[in-house]
Amino acid sequence: MSTAGLSIIDEVESAIRLGSAEKGLETARRVTDLFLSSAGSFDDEQIALFDDVLERLIGTIELRALADVGARIALAEISAQLAPVAQAPPSVIRRLASNDEIRIAGPVLQESARLDDGELVKIASSKGEPHLLAIAGRWWLKEIVTDALLARRYPSVSRRLAANPGARVSGSGFAIMVGQAEADPELAVGVGVRVDLPSELRRRLLRSASDAVRARLLSRAPPHLFEEIQSAIAAVAVGVDREMSGVRDFEGAKRAVAGLKATGQLSEATLLGFATQRRYEETAAALAALSGSTVEVIRPLMQSLREDGLLVPCKAAQLSWEATAAVLECRFATGAMKPADLARAQAHYVRMTPENAKRTLRFWQVRAS
Repeated sequence: MSTAGLSIIDEVESAIRLGSAEKGLETARRVTDLFLSSAGSFDDEQIALFDDVLERLIGTIELRALADVGARIALAEISAQLAPVAQAPPSVIRRLASNDEIRIAGPVLQESARLDDGELVKIASSKGEPHLLAIAGRWWLKEIVTDALLARRYPSVSRRLAANPGARVSGSGFAIMVGQAEADPELAVGVGVRVDLPSELRRRLLRSASDAVRARLLSRAPPHLFEEIQSAIAAVAVGVDREMSGVRDFEGAKRAVAGLKATGQLSEATLLGFATQRRYEETAAALAALSGSTVEVIRPLMQSLREDGLLVPCKAAQLSWEATAAVLECRFATGAMKPADLARAQAHYVRMTPENAKRTLRFWQVRAS
């Protein structure tokens, strides 16, 4: 420790012994400044010494802070200065974090790496909404902490967690958020675009969401989530007993279908087998090959609620109605189309000519390329 450091420690002892509030504030600021000036070079023993000294000083300041705005401001400044320091005195950080004044606790709750999960859970379980909001904004949170935060059921905390990509959320935590989202459009959008939201909970959220919320979800969805959300919305629109098939990787299916085509084994019967088994990727790849199109054209048709678009490649491939109906049903992982919908689609299919279907498909192919 430097001579200046030893001098300040003597000053601390004097300030505490004399009980001077003004002297305590001034000394706390000086000790903090001294620590910050060389924090990265102190060893554990020196940090422990600063920890003891500052905690004793802060204890005297806290008594005054109950009635003195200046003392509260001083503690808030110390909290803001120490919060980003990885080597900050741990006991001081814990003391600041547990302060009832959010201006004092907030900086370390949101940023200090010195607070472990157990301490965060304890504060999340006992303090008020402002403290929980500060914790929810930390750059990284484990599920044990987010579970404790969500257990308090503050909508504002749930919204902040939903918007925090560094917050890991458990399945039970997401269930709480989805339940709250039924009456909270902002939360519905925030949690709905989380890539880690389980698919079944995304469908539950969309079932209760308004059209406006569904539109906002689609507008904000990242590319890799867009089709999943679109698919879930489609499932909700046609009824809860039918679940739209999920979006998957088509590369393996394309290779398999190309192999069948090369050996002369790709036919309507092959496609019918894929479709009746609800093998979604193989069905799309086989329909693309038989119709002279590509998976890139077929995939959005398979994801659409409207049947008329998917009828086009089926007619271009000159499929029977049995195979065409199986392709239409294959869009859904569970359930079946209503008889009236199938009858309407069949009437449309009968009126369509292979020539017009091929012409339309070529136009779509050019537009997609």
